Amino acid sequence: MRLWLVRHARPVAVEVQALCYGRLEIEVDPAQTSELALTLAHQLPLGVHLRVSPRQRCEKLAQQLCKARPDLIGHIDPDLAEMDFGSWEGRTWDSLGAAALDAWVKDFGEHRPGGGESVNEVMRRVARALHHTQAASPADGQAVWVTHAGVIRATHLLSQGIQNLRDARDWPSDSIAHGQVECLDLVQPSPGPKPVRAS
Repeated sequence: MRLWLVRHARPVAVEVQALCYGRLEIEVDPAQTSELALTLAHQLPLGVHLRVSPRQRCEKLAQQLCKARPDLIGHIDPDLAEMDFGSWEGRTWDSLGAAALDAWVKDFGEHRPGGGESVNEVMRRVARALHHTQAASPADGQAVWVTHAGVIRATHLLSQGIQNLRDARDWPSDSIAHGQVECLDLVQPSPGPKPVRAS
């Protein structure tokens, strides 16, 4: 199965780049959103399965895509939402303090930053979304996720058979840019096993 991973457009306010945000609703560039929707409308195969994060920055992109491509139906999937940072949401990373960040790094997989989600909780729900997507698609089919950088990073780890993290150094440091698309070819799992990257 080929999975199209689409990251929402960039935030409008430059200062947002310094903020910790996951569940927080932020305004994103409408021009980049429209441009990306039109690009995808020309690239995606007919009737491809479309799953969308419930955050507005993803929903708006999916709405424009479906308007340009009436054959597509977007399904909102809460499992594709960005990580929930709890009380850290909307704060600058610098304001969190070294002690709070060190506590997260010390127990990277299980610590809940700001009382929100742990990284491994995110990994589990992204794995669930991946399982549901693969189950709904034929082995040679395609699907599209309109989602976030954290979900895309988690998907890459899952495609390598990594389901739980302990060390912050294992979290991918590189990230797909705002408004960009990448494709991941996945082996269709037999009942129960981990998804793996096609060789």
